[in-house]
Amino acid sequence: MKNRFNYFKVAPNALEKVMGLERYVRKAVIDKKFAELIKLRVSQINGCSYCINMHTKGGAKKLKVTNDQLVQLKNWNASDIYSPKEKVALHLAENMTLISEKGVSDELYDQVREHYDEKEYVDLVMIINQINMWNRLSISMGNQASE
Repeated sequence: MKNRFNYFKVAPNALEKVMGLERYVRKAVIDKKFAELIKLRVSQINGCSYCINMHTKGGAKKLKVTNDQLVQLKNWNASDIYSPKEKVALHLAENMTLISEKGVSDELYDQVREHYDEKEYVDLVMIINQINMWNRLSISMGNQASE
């Protein structure tokens, strides 16, 4: 499937809002390397080949994410590569991505807050929401990973 049309040209005002959030997320207080792993994990859950490719070949490589981190990302919970702080953020990312099934319980919120302050929590939520939005845009617009 090819990209269906240039949605940046068709709806520039809407995409400017999306890019505004993207600018915010890029300046988030969350470690950039870990933010890329969050984006990649959410993209894996959503099955967005375009974003998986972009965050693996582009962001992760540029930020020197290790091959072990990439390989073990799908099974992060059973891995000893990820710290408790990283695991709770990945747990939040999965639950937010599958929010109608899993939700964000008070217990999960409390676990996240043990490791992240209020600003960091907001930034995590924004990173997760932003990549979910990009995944949904990419999939619905027919974006495909390029080789």
